[in-house]
Amino acid sequence: MKTTIPCLLAGAALAVLIAFPGTNAHAQQSYVSRYDVYAGFADIDSPMLGLNEQGFHAQAGMNMRRWLSVGADYSEGTGSQILTTSLLPAALQATVNGAQAQYIALHLLPANYFLAVPTDAATQTFAFGPQLVNRHYSKLTLFIHPSLGALRERAVPHAQDAFQTVIVGQLAPAGFKRDWTGFYGVGGGAEVAVNKHVGIRGQMDFVYNHPFNDILADGRWTYRFSVGPSFHFGRNVAAGGKNRR
Repeated sequence: MKTTIPCLLAGAALAVLIAFPGTNAHAQQSYVSRYDVYAGFADIDSPMLGLNEQGFHAQAGMNMRRWLSVGADYSEGTGSQILTTSLLPAALQATVNGAQAQYIALHLLPANYFLAVPTDAATQTFAFGPQLVNRHYSKLTLFIHPSLGALRERAVPHAQDAFQTVIVGQLAPAGFKRDWTGFYGVGGGAEVAVNKHVGIRGQMDFVYNHPFNDILADGRWTYRFSVGPSFHFGRNVAAGGKNRR
């Protein structure tokens, strides 16, 4: 699934472009709405953790100029991963490995035991900022933006044996862990117009973040792929407010 979703989105974007062969490279967009809203499917992928989450993505923006907009961005997704000793900081790894060796010595675990704790995760992202927009093509809009914001993540480990129960009890005494952290990166995408008020948008964000830095040794790069409809309304920014429809 982690590689399938990006491929599907890339294929969908290519299909959309092929479906509009008549796009005029010399015909700029005559209507630029004051307001944009977007809602679509989101796939949030953190390869380093083996964590893939699927959910929802929404945006609301205001076009300040033909080439500049500002807006808010929200997404959420749920998925699962496997927590292993290799993901922990060195000192915590040593503690877990020492406890594991004692359990093996007491014949409470097999000699080839490997710690792997199934963990459910739920992620929310919140961002606000500017976006640069290229409206050179009449039916195709291109955009790029910095991705700066906050990430909220909740993880629920599910112990599968007595040793995992002990380790989970130390790492997440409440039975779950929750954390807020910042993220930074870049994003962008393209939108094809169905008509002047409706479009189909595909986009991708690539950000760095490090939640749970008390039990995860390293930060991670996270990819968010999203596709769905967008809606445009309000006065025509391109016409200087003369045309409001």
